[in-house]
Amino acid sequence: MDTILPFLLLCLTSFFTLTNPLGTMPVFLTMTQGMTERERRQVVTRATLTAFIIIMVFTFAGQFLFWFFGISTNGFRIAGGVIIFKIGYDMLQARYTSMKLKNEEIKEYARDISITPLGIPMLCGPGAIANAIVMMQDADTFELKVVLIGSIAFIYLLTYFILRASTRLVNVLGETGNNVMMRLMGLILMVIAVECFVSGAKPILVEVLKEGIG
Repeated sequence: MDTILPFLLLCLTSFFTLTNPLGTMPVFLTMTQGMTERERRQVVTRATLTAFIIIMVFTFAGQFLFWFFGISTNGFRIAGGVIIFKIGYDMLQARYTSMKLKNEEIKEYARDISITPLGIPMLCGPGAIANAIVMMQDADTFELKVVLIGSIAFIYLLTYFILRASTRLVNVLGETGNNVMMRLMGLILMVIAVECFVSGAKPILVEVLKEGIG
């Protein structure tokens, strides 16, 4: 019990921070403008399920997959940074607006954004995946592994309810408020993307320089 409680608290706090449903909430709202409540609910369900399934795959088989494909966590961070930067740029240019979509395109658009970028890399990004792999290594008993899996499931369930509740903000903010928030979040996402890219590129560049000097 002395080991389980600290491990549980570490799991909950780290995954909540890395999943960041509160930070995803404004992005979700701006990208689902013009959708009905039912369509938004479907987007939330698909995004959280996608993120949960992906992180479970990496939790159990992450090291093997990274080794098999020759992927490093740093490379994953760089790719995630590029994707997030593109999303942020589109939001800054107000490309995620309901006026850009025709009625027949709504379903396809909802299906696309629920997987990328909401599911991956926002709710299940490089940080969350790396954390899951590392913590699975640290969970050296069956009880700790159960705590880890249960914590991840709880965080994504909580994320689902947070995003579901966020749709009520749309009526409060109105169209102008949503547009302002979209541009602001686009700028913030671009900054996050740069940080993500640099955190992945820096260790690779340091390693290259060491080999060059050596």
